[in-house]
Order: sequence, then C-alpha cells, then structure tokens
Amino acid sequence: MFAIIETGGKQYKVSEGDVIFIDKLAVEADETVTFDKVLMADKDGNLTVGAPYVDGASVTATVVKNGKGKKIYVFKYKAKKNEKKKIGHRQPYTKVQIQTISL
Repeated sequence: MFAIIETGGKQYKVSEGDVIFIDKLAVEADETVTFDKVLMADKDGNLTVGAPYVDGASVTATVVKNGKGKKIYVFKYKAKKNEKKKIGHRQPYTKVQIQTISL
C-alpha cells in the first residue's frame, strides 16, 4: 500500500512506516499531522488516481523532529570588478513518520 502526497509544493511517494524529510511545517515534535492532498493511492493492487486529488483520502503522520539541513555555500562573483560575496544557507525541514493511509 502506498500513496503519493503533495506538501510544500513537492510530491512524495509514501508507505506506512516510512520516514521522510519535508519542508518545515508549523508543528512541534510528537504531534500528529494529516495530509489531505493525496494525488494517487494504491491498496491491494487497486490503483486510485485523483483529479487532481483523491476524494476522502488522507495520510496521517507523526512529527519526529524539526531541524536544519546541511549548510551549503553560495558564492557570487563578478569578474574584473573586485566584487564577491559568500553566503551560507541551511534549509529548515520537518522529519515525519507515516502512520496510516486511509482511502
């Protein structure tokens, strides 16, 4: 059994028990979150495709933790102008564990 959900402008293929990293949500650790935007679901070989979302389908997950990803460096440079800029960025994320998929 799996489902394709949409959150944060991205799509994720999830199954029960999966742990995924998604864009930061405004929830604390150990809280439950429900994803209503289910694009497609498969249960025992029965494939259900939404237009655009599957009616009545939802995915329930538990928030494991909120955190920041690995630091990346952005370096801007203009040749022959003595202009350069180094910027660091850490993308915030929410780690969730999928509990149930209901159709």
